[in-house]
Amino acid sequence: MRIRPARRSDLPLLQDIERAAGEPFRTVGMSRVADDEPPSLDVLDEYRRAGRAWVTVRPDDDRPLGYLVADPVDGAAHIEQVSVHPSAARRGLGGGLIGHTEGWAAAEGLAALTLTTFSHVPWNAPYYARLGFRVLTEGELTDGLRKIRAEEAEHGLDRWPRVCMRRDVPHLTEINRPR
Repeated sequence: MRIRPARRSDLPLLQDIERAAGEPFRTVGMSRVADDEPPSLDVLDEYRRAGRAWVTVRPDDDRPLGYLVADPVDGAAHIEQVSVHPSAARRGLGGGLIGHTEGWAAAEGLAALTLTTFSHVPWNAPYYARLGFRVLTEGELTDGLRKIRAEEAEHGLDRWPRVCMRRDVPHLTEINRPR
């Protein structure tokens, strides 16, 4: 698989990926999450134009299978959304996108990756914990993360338990150091 910046022509496909990736939430009684609309084309285009939207594609087919968009929040790269089409799930695509974003964050001088997620959904917090993220305590939340959580609550996502998670980003010298 290959990761590249998202293109304007990719954006409708990213919405399709988001809708498909939401469907498994029905199996855990979270139909409202499955029914939630993906980010608008304008919002996705803002990420693309800012250079904070990436897709993963097959080497022989340039069609996106997954995507990630991120925002700088309080000195960290906040993963606003990472989604992989279910037909390509369990192949490391999400982890690859997160690793790519970690490299971007290091180059930008950001100290960590952060995200918010459902705590009890197997492909959410437990998955991110396997990728090295840890749950933040209430006292560790930054103002930006508190604002994000408040917006999520207004959107109704607090109907299910949610957490903020963080993974420290090694400095570029650590990433490039021979092992």
